[in-house]
Amino acid sequence: MLIGLQNVTFEFGARVIVEDATWHIQPGDRVGLIGYNGTGKSTLLKVLVGEYLPSKGSVEKSKDTTIGYLHQDLLSFDTNENITEVALSAFERVRQLEKEIETLGLELEADTENEDLLIKYTDALHELDVLDGYNIHHKAEEVLHGLGFSNEDLIRPYKEFSGGWRMRVLLAKMILQQPDVLLMDEPTNHLDLPSIEWLEKYLLHYKGSVVIVSHDKFFLNKMVNKIVEVYQQQIHIYSGDYEFYEQEKMIRIDMQQKAFENQQDYIRQQERFIERFKAKASKAAQAQSVQKRLDKIDKIEDVQLERPDLRINFQLEKVPGRVLVSLKDVSKSFGNINIVNHASAEIDRGDKIALIGANGKGKSTVLRMVAGNETFTGERVWGHNVEESFYAQHQLEALTMTHTILEEMQSCGSKKSDVELRSLMGAFLFGGDDIDKKVRVLSGGEKARVALAKTIVSKANFLILDEPTNHLDMHSVDLLAEALNKYEGSIILVSHDRYFISKTANKIWEIVDHQIKEFKGSYQEWVEWNERMAKQEALKGDQKSEQKVEPKKEQPKQVDKTPVNKDLQKEIQKQQRNLQQIESNLNKAKSEKARIEAAMGDPSIYSNKTKFIQLENDYKSIQSQFNTLNQEYETAFEKLMELETGI
Repeated sequence: MLIGLQNVTFEFGARVIVEDATWHIQPGDRVGLIGYNGTGKSTLLKVLVGEYLPSKGSVEKSKDTTIGYLHQDLLSFDTNENITEVALSAFERVRQLEKEIETLGLELEADTENEDLLIKYTDALHELDVLDGYNIHHKAEEVLHGLGFSNEDLIRPYKEFSGGWRMRVLLAKMILQQPDVLLMDEPTNHLDLPSIEWLEKYLLHYKGSVVIVSHDKFFLNKMVNKIVEVYQQQIHIYSGDYEFYEQEKMIRIDMQQKAFENQQDYIRQQERFIERFKAKASKAAQAQSVQKRLDKIDKIEDVQLERPDLRINFQLEKVPGRVLVSLKDVSKSFGNINIVNHASAEIDRGDKIALIGANGKGKSTVLRMVAGNETFTGERVWGHNVEESFYAQHQLEALTMTHTILEEMQSCGSKKSDVELRSLMGAFLFGGDDIDKKVRVLSGGEKARVALAKTIVSKANFLILDEPTNHLDMHSVDLLAEALNKYEGSIILVSHDRYFISKTANKIWEIVDHQIKEFKGSYQEWVEWNERMAKQEALKGDQKSEQKVEPKKEQPKQVDKTPVNKDLQKEIQKQQRNLQQIESNLNKAKSEKARIEAAMGDPSIYSNKTKFIQLENDYKSIQSQFNTLNQEYETAFEKLMELETGI
């Protein structure tokens, strides 16, 4: 065990977060820590690292266990150093050694005969080598690039970056520290799709244990081998990915419900006996004995799912024309940064479009262009009878601070009853009396949920949504996806939640080379199409390599009147054939490696443990073969060069 909770009870005031909870994190664990918003997931992480002390029980930790903890409070950190230096601060001992070596080197220059200094200097160099200290800059740059930073960004001061990008820098630092246990609170909230995919691949090969709080089902399905759920003040542990958890939880709930009903039947039967015979002298002692037995019974709790249901009927007052909006020959840039350049696109009635891509490509800018909230060159043509509703973070400013949540929802003109509005707000994580809170006392995330609910419940026939799932838990994401599937209007949305996109979109837009590229189909179909395109590109590359090699066989020999060594010529020809064979094998290995990497990008493979292990073994095998062939190619090429210089 690396770290864990032993019979821990923790309360916030009168509110119990967990009661008598036990959970041990073992080497190799990849844990998804889940639960509805407000159940205490982030609090549990703080208990694990010692920020909060339990009222009962203990937090157990191995003596040498190192812990990395990524959480939102880290954003208070600020510095003028560039982001590479911030990331490099992960290598505390290496940086210390670098200073020691520099100081010792200067001292040795002044006193070359000092053996003690020489021994210290040599020992420091050896330790630096053992710690792989000469590669720390390369490692830091590799991780920062993977998380979406450009070469130009690497020398920019940390304080110039926004909160989301700062969190990426701190994530890079934590990854580079290589702790035994990595605790991550919503790491994907600040990442775009390419960075999430990079993080997945990195963490899959991470040697330490990982605990992740996340609402991203795709991410959890790829990443974890265990789910820990905080539910009804208890910790429930499931061995498997998120899909396995969903199946097992329903089985567990069904079994608990049946056990509860059986126990209730038994209790009612015993109570009838007590009631009937307690006043009868001959049976009173027996009735009293039955009562004592009932008093001691461990009551099975009724299954009460703490999740709201969303039953909302969308009513569109107007049916729009076939085309809702057209962008014609549009261009937009910010200084030297081009977003789109002479691009065109069209949104038709019934389209549910997901606009995806890396951060910085201009997804939110394109959304604002569609909504008419952004200046640009070119033409935007609005369709007939189109009534849009736009959700983005800045919509929070349009909320009336003196309203209660219910009053704010009543003001949006949906004509829904208070009962319907209360049901809707339950899905947006406002239960019970929460709906009577004033808007002004809400947190940023709570205000965002109110603004999103207003957007969804409006009678608009065209919804424009920028990161609508950012402040929702998993069940609420499910409910929102379900609601949008029933919605008869059109949608364009930006989201980094692949599960949500896969459940809602029937078209994909991607900004590629400053153009808006459209794919007609679901997100999963788009992923599969991309994989096919990657394979075709790999095959084309192989064919080109073969075409470049083959002409060498047909090239006429140059007539050289200079006397030559015929044995040497034969050896050169033999080595050329050997080099061609190695190159051919290398191309085949490259194609197979690309095929396996594409397969590893399929989320479904991680739900089948046998297939995943086989695929991982195949990848290790082909990687080893690829490295061996590369080495053979270099050796053969060098030998050929030596032979040719000997002619």
